[in-house]
Amino acid sequence: MLLSEYTETLIEAGCDEAGRGCLAGPVFAAAVVLPKGYRNPLLNDSKQLTEKQRYMLRDEVERDAICWAVASVDNEWIDQNNILKASMHAMCLAIEQLKTRPELLLIDGNRFYNETDIEYKTIVKGDGKYMSIAAASILAKTYRDDFMNRMDETYPQYGWKKNKGYPTKAHYAAIEQYGITEIHRKSFKLEKQLKMEF
Repeated sequence: MLLSEYTETLIEAGCDEAGRGCLAGPVFAAAVVLPKGYRNPLLNDSKQLTEKQRYMLRDEVERDAICWAVASVDNEWIDQNNILKASMHAMCLAIEQLKTRPELLLIDGNRFYNETDIEYKTIVKGDGKYMSIAAASILAKTYRDDFMNRMDETYPQYGWKKNKGYPTKAHYAAIEQYGITEIHRKSFKLEKQLKMEF
């Protein structure tokens, strides 16, 4: 993990999102402030970990962090604005909930629409470079998975417990057979991809 002169003295919050490329459900984001010098050998980009590792690390992050917060933006907000703005908005909502005010935001990615007055730095593939971003990645991913697992109980035909709303072949086949649900993202032009109307 990298450290810089910024993060040696300032209170930093790592921020990341999950669910940007999904066909259904909200986008989730998390913000995490870790103690200075915090180390966890397993903590990395959530996509590089097993489900069991992610949930184990979530418990450790929530226990060890100075503070953390998770927020989401639903599919209707996504449809009205766009997924990029929704991802950034979810991050800002999470940041606003932090009990300790950060002095620097470390944002995973290459852009950020800042709704706060806090200085920020964008880092491409930051979840593999900064512990705080990796921690946020874990929280955003697991809390979103929890939501999609609950939705799977209501809509089992879409296989959300397995695909979590991402565009798999089985998910597209279910949409073609059953149509869309109240949590599908209509702005993702599912009807165009599937040559059908909703």
